[in-house]
Amino acid sequence: MNHPERDDELVFLPLGGSGEIGMNFNAYGYGPPDDRKWIVVDCGVLFGNEATTPGIELIVPDIKYLAERRENVLAIIATHAHEDHIGAIPYLWPRLRCPIYATPFTARIIEGKLDDAGLFAEAPVTRVPLGGTVSVGSFSVEYISITHSIPEPNGLAVRTPLGTVLHTGDWKLDPDPLLGEPTDSEAFRRLGDEGVLAMVCDSTNTLIGGESGSEAVLRDSLIELIGGLAGRIAVAAFSSNVARLDTVAKAARRYGRRVALVGRSMHKFTAAARSAGYLRDFPDLIDEAEAANLPPHKILYLCTGSQGEARAALTRIAANEHRHVRLGAGDAAIFSARIIPGNDLAIFDVQNRLSAQGVEIFSVESHFVHVSGHPCRDELEKMYAWARPRIAVPVHGERRHMASHASLARSLQVPEVAIPENGQVLRLAPGRVQVVDEVHFERIHIDGRILVNASEGVTRRRRSMGVGGFIGITIVVGKNGRPVADPILMFEGVPDAVHQPVCRAVFDCVRQHAPRRDDREALMEATRRAARRAAEKAWGKKPITRVEIVAI
Repeated sequence: MNHPERDDELVFLPLGGSGEIGMNFNAYGYGPPDDRKWIVVDCGVLFGNEATTPGIELIVPDIKYLAERRENVLAIIATHAHEDHIGAIPYLWPRLRCPIYATPFTARIIEGKLDDAGLFAEAPVTRVPLGGTVSVGSFSVEYISITHSIPEPNGLAVRTPLGTVLHTGDWKLDPDPLLGEPTDSEAFRRLGDEGVLAMVCDSTNTLIGGESGSEAVLRDSLIELIGGLAGRIAVAAFSSNVARLDTVAKAARRYGRRVALVGRSMHKFTAAARSAGYLRDFPDLIDEAEAANLPPHKILYLCTGSQGEARAALTRIAANEHRHVRLGAGDAAIFSARIIPGNDLAIFDVQNRLSAQGVEIFSVESHFVHVSGHPCRDELEKMYAWARPRIAVPVHGERRHMASHASLARSLQVPEVAIPENGQVLRLAPGRVQVVDEVHFERIHIDGRILVNASEGVTRRRRSMGVGGFIGITIVVGKNGRPVADPILMFEGVPDAVHQPVCRAVFDCVRQHAPRRDDREALMEATRRAARRAAEKAWGKKPITRVEIVAI
């Protein structure tokens, strides 16, 4: 590793995942301010929400700052395979075109995404063994095994000539994770003995006391619950939580049930886990179409849709729109996942639809069906005791989570605490932690096949139309600029009772138009305002209104 020059700096730049849960994208820069070399840790998505971003399924960060310096971007290093950590790679890698590093299971998931995007042959993915090290430029990055809710989660020891950063990724301290490696506590202790300049750490559960709980304890609870049910059972869980899938499948086998996977990502993660050497004792699966012919007490469905996602399997089952799977009276649905903030209404809608069909619901609100994959306060305290960082940098959480994390770090006598914001370049140096620059930060919406800057306002206009509807007005004018016929109005999402007063106002406005010259813009604006005023008076809302003039 090189020795630092006098003007070298080590900086941290989050472009997603600070002040929010999702879209994790973190960059570390090393070198002089005008010529830093960068590594990117994780490259994730945020999921859209119909209430706030209608029509948008995925959101990714704008990485313009790094793309303009891509010759200095040395690598993307993935901590684990959750969508909010690797889901943006197919969309953003073409702007960076740098090597990708990941442990074997994560590499398989990334390669599948690149293959789907037609990038498999172009984007190099290097598989790093568990506990392995990646050396690029002045960075040496050691993978340290930890536990989470997916195979092969890793903390990263990012070593540079100016100090070592512990980037925890997503984690918890599970003494019995059932699948995969346990937390390498000795490695974290050794890192603390070596000296940790800064710890960039998960804040998700910092408001919750105690510990997050073990998959092994949950396994006993789920097996007991499943054993007491008589009809068809649908279990909704994150398909990436391979240990949870294994638990449910083993419970099904114990009680003589066959397992059918329902949902594309269930098949994807199960196949990747088997390919990476996990799920060795997984029961033989049955096709969902064949499962429909079995007696109710002989089948268990493992479904996507724990968050009420619009196109997920359980959502379609609840709406009676699934091709092969039906649930009804005497059947049960187990939601083995936490409710991610913002998904509440969608989840409750699915549960209500199932309940209306006679399906019994088991969820985190009433039963022990889930343990979190993120550290609660006791686990955070233990990690701080191991690592003993000079600087605490809370990330991966909403602002309230990060503020609580910062307060905890101060109570543990961490010398310096810095709460970053997306787009801030934070210099990491003892006694000199500060924001040294701010770069352009924006969200990019994946709108169908098109990437759209959030600042274009497409979703804002969609929300406006969703609230107030749309009015389209066409005016035909002659060569002298005068209207030659009554305007034509088209209404979408506007109540019938509003149509007549709007038409009357528009007709009056157009008839009163007596141009001295070709002032079409004035006519368009006067007509638009007349329509919106009339709608507001009759309805209390102002629809999106567009006026078109056709000259003959």
